[in-house]
Amino acid sequence: MKVKLTEICTPKQWKTIPANELLDEGYPVYGANGIIGCYNEYNHENSVVTITCRGATCGTVNITEPKAYITGNAMCLDNVRPDILLEYLYYSLLYYDFRNVISGSAQPQITRQGLEKVKIAICSIEEQNKRTSALRKISTVIAARHKQLQKLDELVKARFVEMFGDPVSNPKAWEMVSLGKRCEIVTGNTPSRAEPENYGEFIEWIKSDNINTPFTFVTKAQEYLSEAGFKKCRFVEAGSLLMTCIAGSINCIGNVAVTDRRVAFNQQINAIVPEQDEVLYLYWLMLLSKPAIHGTINMALKGILSKGQLAKLTFPFPPIELQEQFAAFVEQTDKSKVAVQKALDEAQLLFDSLMQKYFG
Repeated sequence: MKVKLTEICTPKQWKTIPANELLDEGYPVYGANGIIGCYNEYNHENSVVTITCRGATCGTVNITEPKAYITGNAMCLDNVRPDILLEYLYYSLLYYDFRNVISGSAQPQITRQGLEKVKIAICSIEEQNKRTSALRKISTVIAARHKQLQKLDELVKARFVEMFGDPVSNPKAWEMVSLGKRCEIVTGNTPSRAEPENYGEFIEWIKSDNINTPFTFVTKAQEYLSEAGFKKCRFVEAGSLLMTCIAGSINCIGNVAVTDRRVAFNQQINAIVPEQDEVLYLYWLMLLSKPAIHGTINMALKGILSKGQLAKLTFPFPPIELQEQFAAFVEQTDKSKVAVQKALDEAQLLFDSLMQKYFG
């Protein structure tokens, strides 16, 4: 049986605390995207389910800590009926597609009136307990796998700093050389859309979405070029580095991924083709130098790191023997990451399957 959300709880927005009144210590304060600071009082004694109701993340669902202050950027689902478990309500709404209740074009928002459209399936307390227990166990596994991947990345980062030092301050005084003198830099392009024969199934055509990932290697492209399009495009072989150099958000510029196959790529990407350096050294060098790279970008120009700018940037280049040692360490660590990622994918698939079964 499905019932309206507003029949089983009271959606409410509470007063927002001005940013200058937030504290470093005290009770946690929740904004649109989680904890944003602390305050000397709370407006919720117990945990509560919240829905982000303002901004780009509208529809994000969370469960808060007890004794927390929830601001008006999140809709609190207060006074939940005693026959509905809080965790069951959370998973139900986590599955729900909120796009049909989001209003506003300039500033997306979810209102209490909009939540009148939301309906969720309810069942007995026993069944709710069964479902939430299964989903909670899988969620714990997923979180643990994510933590493992994070720890492996931290291990590689620590190894890099141990061997080479911070790449920006260069405490080991390695030779600083402009990137263009060590590598070939190639800017991608887009074959004419007016000529449909340029697009087909001959070669992957990489875009920035294939680089904006937690993976070392570039992910599979969604679009391919034909043999005719391939002859008009820029491409690189395996063992190159692709970097996002044009983006609306500065955070995306400087994202990198290694190629493990021949690929073509669009004009938002510059390829860094090593001529004497280890590509895995370059990959981590660019990751750890990203804040410094951002300092060279003029966002007034819509966020562009041109081929010329990239070529002039200087980086430390230690002896190739040390780079090879580091690359071997990364390869071993990546084998562990592959195994963890496989386990994570399997857990996520099971979680998604159960969510569909329970709430679809």
